[in-house]
Amino acid sequence: MGLRQAACHCGDLVLTCTGEPRKISMCHCEQCQRRTGSAFSIAVFYHRDAVTITGTASAYERPSASGFPVRFHFCPRCGSNLYWEALRLPDLIGVAIGGFADPDFPAPTQSVWMAEKQRWLELPAGIEGHDRNPVRPT
Repeated sequence: MGLRQAACHCGDLVLTCTGEPRKISMCHCEQCQRRTGSAFSIAVFYHRDAVTITGTASAYERPSASGFPVRFHFCPRCGSNLYWEALRLPDLIGVAIGGFADPDFPAPTQSVWMAEKQRWLELPAGIEGHDRNPVRPT
């Protein structure tokens, strides 16, 4: 069973994740582009009971295309958006892959909201593309 830690930029907010992720997903939706300031985001989904959170986070909640809100948690000191909860998937926590700062972290297995993907972006071979997000509740 693996143990991985994700941290914000200043180190005040840390997530310790045990075991293997349930799914690693690249998202191209416009909301993730705005949230990250990048062309996409990559979420590492863990079961909630496999994640221990140390430190205090602030939260921002917004509606989503699924009809269920998504709550984003960020460090109040440095502003790093480290993890989120899709309320339609209450047993999972999405962790920003960049928070792990691990160049050997496994690659995403899926790419979602492909219709909103930046046209210049070519996906690596082996990543399954979907027009919507197929992650189902557990």
